[in-house]
Amino acid sequence: MSAISVRLPDSLHNMARDIASEDHVSLNQFIASAVAEKISALTTETYLAERAARGSADRFRAALAKVPDVEPDAFDR
Repeated sequence: MSAISVRLPDSLHNMARDIASEDHVSLNQFIASAVAEKISALTTETYLAERAARGSADRFRAALAKVPDVEPDAFDR
């Protein structure tokens, strides 16, 4: 595990400490979770952009054309 030193404005530090306390976690754990959430959001955006670039409107339409054109059952309406 790595240790880093981060400088935060007092107001941000106080808010983070208060929220961590309310959640019954350490400030360290709270900050690690916040960093993990941000990384997850950014990597998900990249992943979805890469998937979209590989997509094909023609292949999508071809897949939709295979779906039967019928009314849904009553429980699916």
